[in-house]
Amino acid sequence: MAKSLNAGVVVSGLGLWTPEHSVSNEELVASYNAYAERYNQQNAQAIEAEEMAAMPYSSAEFIQKASGIKSRFAYVKDGILDVDRMCPSIPLRASSELSHQAEMSVAAARDAMTNANKTASDIGAVIVSCAYTERAYPAIAIEVQGALGIEGFGFDMLVACSAATFAIHRAYEMIAAGTVDSVLVINPELTSPQVNYCDRDSHFIFGDVATAIIIEREETCQSEHSYDILSTKAVTKYSSNIRSNFGHINRANDTDPFAGDRLFHQNGRKVFKEVCPMAADHIESHINQHGLTPSDIKRWWLHQANINMNSLITKKLLGRDATPEEAPIVLDTYANTASAGSVIAFSLYHEDMEAGDYGVLCSFGAGYSIGSLMLRKR
Repeated sequence: MAKSLNAGVVVSGLGLWTPEHSVSNEELVASYNAYAERYNQQNAQAIEAEEMAAMPYSSAEFIQKASGIKSRFAYVKDGILDVDRMCPSIPLRASSELSHQAEMSVAAARDAMTNANKTASDIGAVIVSCAYTERAYPAIAIEVQGALGIEGFGFDMLVACSAATFAIHRAYEMIAAGTVDSVLVINPELTSPQVNYCDRDSHFIFGDVATAIIIEREETCQSEHSYDILSTKAVTKYSSNIRSNFGHINRANDTDPFAGDRLFHQNGRKVFKEVCPMAADHIESHINQHGLTPSDIKRWWLHQANINMNSLITKKLLGRDATPEEAPIVLDTYANTASAGSVIAFSLYHEDMEAGDYGVLCSFGAGYSIGSLMLRKR
């Protein structure tokens, strides 16, 4: 259902932290194909006897055509391209050290706070919301709160690729209810440890990044660029077509805790077929709630999973292909960054909007889950 609290709640700051390491399609394919070649040679007899299936090969052209992705950023590149490892090598940190996701979060948070002209004393709550957190507890949000010197409270949320929008919804509601005056929402998407780099259909999908947003009452807003949150809308519908089975009970299952089904996996064709119409209908319904039509929307900041999904959704809404200015794409260089994708697009493509222009921020993913916000430039 859609929710509008009419409480004068705004987006006042955006932060983006991008890792220094990048991995191109060509690098990823060279590593994967070398792994596949070795696998097929080692199992040649069984493959010949049709007792096992050969691993298929990949290409940079296949990846770009299938997804629109050309490269992705990695928090740690070391290990990803190692045929003997096929996984990033991220050093273990002591409990007394800042955790990896907290480090990412702090960098994005500081960028957002500068953008919104806020200090730690201005923030009432911290939400860290993403697809995966590196531990169960204590909450990454509380660690970030402490690192930034913020009073108040913090908590983590996990809503897969809709984590960012669902967290903004919670921030909006807390401010409208008078619980706090401002909320810092952070999305430290450290996805690379959950990527199966030995799977042709998914090894190229994800990249690492961290984004942050500050939500506050309009009376306290001091930023150059801010946006009224007119309403929020969310829906979930259960599906196993996008799934990761990694969890704390894996050690009790007496199976390999790092088996393929413990990592990200999906039925991509079903996801495409089912999520695209669901997302388009959701967005159109949200827009109609305000007496608007898709042609009234200046900017579409959509989830960055697959360029073909975004093209189909916007074409269904507009009745034509959207221009790059209307629906900016960032997944060509960032890849799918789980919940952060739409926020990256928002961060990089918003300053040209004029007062009164409407924009839609929307994410969709595992669950299935869809979260959207109707925004208006102030």
